[in-house]
Amino acid sequence: MYAESDEKPLGSRAPRFIKASRPLHLSWRVVIFVLGLAVVAGGVVLLPLPGPGWLIIFAGIGLWATEFPWAQRVLRWTKRQVREWTHWLKVKRLERRERKAQLQRR
Repeated sequence: MYAESDEKPLGSRAPRFIKASRPLHLSWRVVIFVLGLAVVAGGVVLLPLPGPGWLIIFAGIGLWATEFPWAQRVLRWTKRQVREWTHWLKVKRLERRERKAQLQRR
């Protein structure tokens, strides 16, 4: 698995010319926050409906993660949990196949 030090450093991914101007960078962050909030809110609305609600919520968090370290940490934690869950599923699937093969051999 990835160590925390192997990942990109936390912080803004805004272009250099935007970071150079404090008012422009603040405006950039506000726009990113509002867009991310709209995407996350759309995902929350879709949760009880048929559709990709969680996927849209994670897309909004991904948008926030381009600018906010807290969102980057949330996204890293989520990715880690998904990797662990898929690994657990693979292990369980292999165990089930082995049990099935043993039963068929008897």
